[in-house]
Amino acid sequence: MQQSLPIVDSFGRRHTSLRISVTDRCNIRCVYCMPEFVKFLPQRDLLTFEEIERLVKMIVPLGVNQIRLTGGEPLVRSQLDLLVSMLVNVKGIDEVAMTTNAVLLDQQAQRLKDAGLRRLNISLDTIDANLFQQITRRDVLPKVLRGIDAALDVGFEGTRINAVPVPLLADEHLIALARFTKSKRLELRFIEYMPLDGDQQWNEGAVRSGLELRRLISKHVGTLIEAPRHDINQPAVDYQYQDNGVKIGFIDSVTSPFCQNCNRMRITAEGKFRNCLFSNAEWDLKTALRSGTDEEVISLIRSAITAKKRGHGTDDGSFFRPDRAMYQIGG
Repeated sequence: MQQSLPIVDSFGRRHTSLRISVTDRCNIRCVYCMPEFVKFLPQRDLLTFEEIERLVKMIVPLGVNQIRLTGGEPLVRSQLDLLVSMLVNVKGIDEVAMTTNAVLLDQQAQRLKDAGLRRLNISLDTIDANLFQQITRRDVLPKVLRGIDAALDVGFEGTRINAVPVPLLADEHLIALARFTKSKRLELRFIEYMPLDGDQQWNEGAVRSGLELRRLISKHVGTLIEAPRHDINQPAVDYQYQDNGVKIGFIDSVTSPFCQNCNRMRITAEGKFRNCLFSNAEWDLKTALRSGTDEEVISLIRSAITAKKRGHGTDDGSFFRPDRAMYQIGG
């Protein structure tokens, strides 16, 4: 009976969304995510596709119906479309989505679509080539733009552009990005700069709040009106342009946390279970998968979710910066 109950924490939050990092490797080096020089995990330390599939089959009966593949950069993991196909065919999964930087997307978009990938979130902070290179430490903006076009060409719907308004970006750069996404009818999401950068340069004064950005975009790009909220668990507060209906969302992780509706669980590339993006605690799921029973794996997950805090603490003074950067946790 215990094995069929939903995954619910001590505050009554039901967990239905699982984010799986398939690699910590990446082909760019965004300043808000990872340091310039880094030692990646050896391949043998990563969860295999079969282990990921087994885990998903275990937790779907407990109410999990959404999977998001992350990294690092997931597209550097060989044959990712095979994993997508394996997960799509797990009965009970409503959606398999992916977050990517799109550098390799033009080469893989059709295979991923054919495998059953439903939706893409593409990381892009600026369309200014020089600033893009400063933020990512790589000169690959043309590849990213080709990847975005490829996603549109093969028919991905609801593609979102994720942007982090770091201090390098002035108002005109954020406005230009908003105009670009609006013209392509792509949903833009501004994600507040979070204390998960590899160089640990984050400070609260560097955060551009969602409220500030909403005012900026509404003034210079188009009047924004509130959009219907169809999923109370989504982290973004959605708006849409009054003139053409294109959506734009604001994820105010720092200035207005949404922990009360959190339904997410995370697994790092080497199989550590995390109950919160900002957590300092991890549970060794890989060892349980490789040497334990299904019941032991589920018990570990339940223990981790029971230990989940009410909130991550950035808004109440109780926050302690995680030891690991975003690329090690999974976006």
